[in-house]
Amino acid sequence: MKALIVEDEILIAKELQSKIKSVADDVDIIEVLPSLKTAKKWFMNNAEPDLIFMDIQLSDGISFEIFETYKLSCPIVFTTAYDEYAMRAFKVNGVDYLLKPIDEDELKRAIDKCRTIVASANPYPTDISKMAGEFKSSPGSNLQFKEKFVVNFRNQWLPINIKDIACFMRDSLNYIYTFKGEYYSFDFNTLEEVEELLDPKLFYRANRQFIVHIDSINSIKPLENQKLTIRLKEPNQKFEIDISREKAPSFKKWLNR
Repeated sequence: MKALIVEDEILIAKELQSKIKSVADDVDIIEVLPSLKTAKKWFMNNAEPDLIFMDIQLSDGISFEIFETYKLSCPIVFTTAYDEYAMRAFKVNGVDYLLKPIDEDELKRAIDKCRTIVASANPYPTDISKMAGEFKSSPGSNLQFKEKFVVNFRNQWLPINIKDIACFMRDSLNYIYTFKGEYYSFDFNTLEEVEELLDPKLFYRANRQFIVHIDSINSIKPLENQKLTIRLKEPNQKFEIDISREKAPSFKKWLNR
């Protein structure tokens, strides 16, 4: 079976891939999509897979929004950190869900169930609109943007709160710099993916290398060619970040709202 993972936490997605391989080596993960936006784009350009593992609360929205645009007939295993009481809506029409952290035995049972559905070649009935309505009325379901990033630090997972991040930098690797001057590499392919997960009121994509937090900016220096140079506050004041002439007006509007 060809399967798709929709999950905004890269480390969690990798762990899920590993567990799937362990319990069902016939399941081929063809893609991992880190946001609602990238998932919608993927379904626009690709045929649906045999099976989807889908996080419910993505950093840029609720995954149910996908079904407002695309009618999917393949079985879907939703993954969530919400408890069983909040997830009672999923006991309809054979839709399955797994609570995080995902148990391998439960994962195997869910995959076996989906394998039977795929083998039957019958349309898979789902009442997504009912599920979406019940979930949206559940406490804590209105999160719109990412609240933290999980990084690898000294062989441990370390959560970094968004409010503590001064800027994101792309070099040979992706780095998070905090307001305290700490920095960590983190596992995203591009800053475009990161940008999609951030509140645009707080973060600005300055150029191809930097995304900056509004409270990290110490000064802005206009240049003769209508470009701008941003200097960050201590202890990240070593960064001088260029804003192009084309982006300067939008940056001024963002900063002076």
